[in-house]
Amino acid sequence: MTNNNILKLKSIYELLTENFYIPSYQRGYRWTESQVKALLNDIWDFRNSNPKTDEFYCLQPIVVTKTENIDGNPWELIDGQQRLTTIYIILSYFNKRLAEDSKGPIFSLEYATRGNSKSFLLDIKKEDKDENIDYYFIYEAFETIKTWFSDKINFIGNFESVLLNNTKVIWYEVDDESTNTIDIFTRINDGKIPLTNAELVKALFLQKDNFETKHDLKQLQIASEWDQIEKKLQNNSFWYFIYSSKNEIKYENRIEYIFDLMYDKKKDNEDYFTFNKFQNSFKESITNNKGKLNIDSLWLNVKKYFLTLEEWYNNRDLYHLIGFLIEYNTDINTLKKTSDTQTKLLFKKYLKDLIKLKLANIQLEELDYGSSNKEIKMVLLLFNIQTIISTVEADMRFPFDKYKSQNWDIEHINSQADRTINPVDRKSWALDLVEFYTGINGYSDMLLNTLTLKEIQLEKIETLLTEKKDICKKLIKILDADKVSDELFQSVYDDIINLHSVKDFLENDNISNLALLDEETNRGYGNAMFFIKRKKIIENDKQGIFVPICTKNVFLKYYTKHSDNNLNWTQNDANDYLETMKEVLRNYLTKKV
Repeated sequence: MTNNNILKLKSIYELLTENFYIPSYQRGYRWTESQVKALLNDIWDFRNSNPKTDEFYCLQPIVVTKTENIDGNPWELIDGQQRLTTIYIILSYFNKRLAEDSKGPIFSLEYATRGNSKSFLLDIKKEDKDENIDYYFIYEAFETIKTWFSDKINFIGNFESVLLNNTKVIWYEVDDESTNTIDIFTRINDGKIPLTNAELVKALFLQKDNFETKHDLKQLQIASEWDQIEKKLQNNSFWYFIYSSKNEIKYENRIEYIFDLMYDKKKDNEDYFTFNKFQNSFKESITNNKGKLNIDSLWLNVKKYFLTLEEWYNNRDLYHLIGFLIEYNTDINTLKKTSDTQTKLLFKKYLKDLIKLKLANIQLEELDYGSSNKEIKMVLLLFNIQTIISTVEADMRFPFDKYKSQNWDIEHINSQADRTINPVDRKSWALDLVEFYTGINGYSDMLLNTLTLKEIQLEKIETLLTEKKDICKKLIKILDADKVSDELFQSVYDDIINLHSVKDFLENDNISNLALLDEETNRGYGNAMFFIKRKKIIENDKQGIFVPICTKNVFLKYYTKHSDNNLNWTQNDANDYLETMKEVLRNYLTKKV
């Protein structure tokens, strides 16, 4: 769609004098009872909200183009015919109840594939419904409407008034002689021209009436800057800094998120809330500037909002503090309003105070897995972020994009329930241990009839010390068995416990035994021993795969003051880990013991 298109809001009342032609490339009318009722219920609910005179219910876009090769030159309806036909049938129902001289005007509709469709719509009769499939659905919709109004007879007049005057469509008039209407229809329905708020707002900004000449440089500038903003937002590092993983709205055009923020769109606002807000801003601009639209001022508002977010992103401290707060539901508009009125130093203090409030009732020793998971994950994320902030020389940044997209969650450093491993997961558990003892990955490739790695691994087992060799042979039996018996599993499990003095393993649910782990490292069976998780963390780090810095430090025992054992996670390790966490977060933990 080009910049010559016209975009505006039109009430149903404003459509009553129009004529519409539905071309043959579109399917016929197919709305069912549920869809018709959904439209009626939406308008009814809006009516019951006691709307003010200037409030309205907004329908989906109607995309049209002016025709010249059809008698009467009606609007060719490119998209939105199902909704518009349903509106017509509702108005037809209202008229059918009235005397001839009391009937109101209705826009005309004509289907190219049904020569008598215009006449049938004027007088919807049961005896004609089986003439074709379109008439059948139109008649069924009419009956649905009649039944729906059966217990609302006294409210029909009021409903009609709301429908005509307080219900509007987004009118998208395509004015592009070089574009085939079939191509436009196909692109819309394939999602290549999604009529989202972003697309509609873009059309609002770039339509030709906003500019003095056909090739106004201002129009080109806005189009170029729009693309630059969208390109920067498509950078996941920037996007996931300002976008919470808890946000239920997914954005194909990410600039729409900026628009939603500008007008503080809420979860329960109607679909085209943001577009309607921009439409009102354009009207206000014309009113305030004596009939002339100030397009520069309107676009500058968008740029200023975006530039504030970009400034936060480029400042290392603000990036980390704000990134954390946004992930934990702090309102961006509240942050922006404060940022606009304070120096950077005061704003930074304000952010830290907000974080303190989020941790105000937290005592680290009181956080237990299961009962405090939300608080634990928040603390662990902040622990990672504050660790990075403190390492100024390294110029590191916490990658919010990887953290949010890879599903990192809290897990035990030392697993609690190895003995309760589900029988279906025992082979995965055994495979991890074989690969750990031999240092050779790939035993499972034998399932693909590639025996080389298996043979190499078996040869490696023969070189191990007796205790490990015996364990590995039992593990091989588990891998080769059709069904793993409880006795075999328990036997090898006990051998591993004795070999590694696992009886000294830490077993608690306190935060001192918890870290951020991804699903793969924690494994499907969820109970990998410490040294197996450690091996995976080191492998990932070597390969450049993201591992939160504090998680890596935990498994490298970076926080342990003295350790001669990298296979187990002990109480001493946990105590040192907890003390480090307290030290790093001391400025945020305000609750006293």
